[in-house]
Amino acid sequence: MESQANNFIEEIINKDIENYKNNKEVITRFPPEPNGFLHIGHAKAILLSYGMASENHGAFHLRFDDTNPEKESDEYVHAIKKDISWIGADWGANLFFASDYFEKLYQFAVELIKKGSAYVCDLSAEDLRRYRGNLTEPGRNSPNRDRSVEENLALFSGMRAGEFEDGSKSLRAKIDMASPNMNLRDPALYRIRRVHHHRTGDKWCIYPIYDFTHGLSDSIEGITHSLCSLEFADHRPLYDWFLDQLAVHHPLQMEFSKLRLENTVMGKRHMLRMVNDKIVNGWDDPRMPTISGMRRRGFTPEGIANFCEQVGVTKKESVITLVTLESCIRDDLNKVAPRRLGVLNPLKVVISNWEEGKVQEIEVPNHPGDESFGSRKMALTKEIYIEQEDFMENPPNNKYRRLKPDGMVRLRYGHVIQCDEIIRDEKTSGIKELHCSLIEGTFAGETPEGMKKVKGIIGWVSADKSLEVEVRLYDRLFTKANPMADKEIDYIEYLNPDSLEIIQGARVEASLADSVVDQKFQFERLGYFRVDEDSTKDKKVFNRAMTLRDNWANK
Repeated sequence: MESQANNFIEEIINKDIENYKNNKEVITRFPPEPNGFLHIGHAKAILLSYGMASENHGAFHLRFDDTNPEKESDEYVHAIKKDISWIGADWGANLFFASDYFEKLYQFAVELIKKGSAYVCDLSAEDLRRYRGNLTEPGRNSPNRDRSVEENLALFSGMRAGEFEDGSKSLRAKIDMASPNMNLRDPALYRIRRVHHHRTGDKWCIYPIYDFTHGLSDSIEGITHSLCSLEFADHRPLYDWFLDQLAVHHPLQMEFSKLRLENTVMGKRHMLRMVNDKIVNGWDDPRMPTISGMRRRGFTPEGIANFCEQVGVTKKESVITLVTLESCIRDDLNKVAPRRLGVLNPLKVVISNWEEGKVQEIEVPNHPGDESFGSRKMALTKEIYIEQEDFMENPPNNKYRRLKPDGMVRLRYGHVIQCDEIIRDEKTSGIKELHCSLIEGTFAGETPEGMKKVKGIIGWVSADKSLEVEVRLYDRLFTKANPMADKEIDYIEYLNPDSLEIIQGARVEASLADSVVDQKFQFERLGYFRVDEDSTKDKKVFNRAMTLRDNWANK
């Protein structure tokens, strides 16, 4: 991601380089916790940090802050690595884990105890909350705050050795229980937790708190600029306090606004709920705001990067419409997606005056706007399929330009046909098929002398030389722009019942039989589609990434 010109972070980094700060080095990082999949907001953070490093010939680190083993797993690690690589950020050899530093972090904690800046506390979790105070009342000192250095060292060593029960003791920083910043009210540094860690196994029964780990891990790695979302602004004094107390390398933490989207719920806890309750079909469900979901739906990393650049880097919180994201994705797909014809809800048309068995091969462009895509051949046969909605028995007015009884329409890239007869199902009286006649001399846009030009153009595929496929149509997961705005109503109440429609029996050009997973196409007039992982040798599955225009503009 190329950063937006003159954003405040870029200005600060440029000034640091001019002043030879950090020997003019720029080393950034993205530090996810491996407790869920990444979402579009993380994409902005990744591209910003990676962009700042790459634009200044620096280094970009990927570090997993894996300090909470109860919620972490290798599955999340692999998924996050895949997402970051796909979005376009390259960490090279700079892959790290906070768990790599557990021994160093322990020794840092010991140093704080020796300085008289940390102590072992016996208060229960409930008592800790009561002693902490609130925004209007100062906290109270722990009864254990004045323990001697020797006693604290012995107790902390015992915590590591497993001598105490889970939750019975914690190591806390000794800062200021009356601070207006709640984060400075003697925050916890370590807690006892006998949980198997996905990398260190059962080696440790105490684990460092995120706030303690985060800044010191930055320091250990030599990070120069620690870019965070605004929620960490109140944590920065604590970040600075740890680094200053220990007199170690001190990165500069800078905060920027999160990327928030309408019609979505992006918190990991809420996304995990939707996965566990099977509201969606996993983290990579194409309706989810996860990077993996967007990839599976058919979004492109270039489109997402363009979106993040358009949103920009500021300190002002705002909610971005999905229309903005979708517009960026459409712009990119329009450039890269070859065209094909498809019919989602087929209606058979028999061309009465077409010779049985005759096949006309029509050469058509793969991308009308870019000759470099080349061309392909489509087969016109006696029986074809058109979209059901491209025929109306009783049109509302004379401006209707698609097929109607006795009306004419042009087949895309082909001839003009006229509807002569409607064939109905004997049992339901529904329309079974149409019998039409082909108008000679109308191929490829030609109009015979004396004939009025036909303006309507519809898509089609050959009945026997097309491919039957499954198509999945995706829409917004929530009908409400901000489903969590009303705290008294469960956001699940705003789920969109029409967020997924599965169509069996759709027909597409036969050439798509050779398509492979992740290929993207524009089905003309229908939208942009991606070949899904559920495709098999015998059946292709296409996800609609995007309609050709915003269908929610007037909703």
